[in-house]
Amino acid sequence: MPHGYAQGMDDRPVIGICTSLTEASWRVWKRRAALTPYEYIAAIQRGGGLAVMIPPDPEYERDADQILDQLDGLILAGGNDIDPAAYGAAPHHTVSETVPQRDDSELALVRRAWERDIPVLGICRGMQLLNVSRGGTLLQHLPDEVGHGDHRIHPGSFDGADHDVRLNPGSLAAQAAGEEVHVTKSHHHQGIDAVGDGLSVTGHSALGDDLPEAVEAPDHRFVLGVQWHPEADETSTVIAALVEEARAYRSGRGSA
Repeated sequence: MPHGYAQGMDDRPVIGICTSLTEASWRVWKRRAALTPYEYIAAIQRGGGLAVMIPPDPEYERDADQILDQLDGLILAGGNDIDPAAYGAAPHHTVSETVPQRDDSELALVRRAWERDIPVLGICRGMQLLNVSRGGTLLQHLPDEVGHGDHRIHPGSFDGADHDVRLNPGSLAAQAAGEEVHVTKSHHHQGIDAVGDGLSVTGHSALGDDLPEAVEAPDHRFVLGVQWHPEADETSTVIAALVEEARAYRSGRGSA
């Protein structure tokens, strides 16, 4: 029986969620910390998963399996802009506070997860990182590209940020969301430009700019990126869909 599947062990699928790396304050302390907004954890737990926070670790570039062996699914969360060097571009003047250490760890993890066909969900920055991991590129500041700032109206808040996305009929994105026209909570100033190898765009913004809002890998069991924030919507079924696929993956591993 594979490691981690001892009789009597909690049968919830283990969902790894990559953390940010940032300065944080609590009580009298101010320290560099690995953080994940609790909404992600709560959404994983509501879906029946066991959440495990994964901080950046340079060892993943050498051997990502040391953590992926423990997981049934992987979530790439939102956060800082990706360093444009990761996709061969010079930085736009609005790009700041990049964390290459985080980028490098997550790129290593998602590339190996892709090879192993582990279920993956990328959220906001995570969708962009998924695209970069497959050789894709990003639009670094959407107001310059689409002529409006409606994808991030109030920095640091989802207030007034709801807008529709159109999801392709029959797509994984539509199945995960439970509908083809989906109201989303948006908070991003970047987006997908060139689409990465093996990915298909299956969702678009309904704000009149046709911006990619969902990408997926048709040849994999569950590789999905969404540009919106399902963790901020307690009615969303997107994260639960990842957890359910991770449960099936776990069952297959346990019987192998």
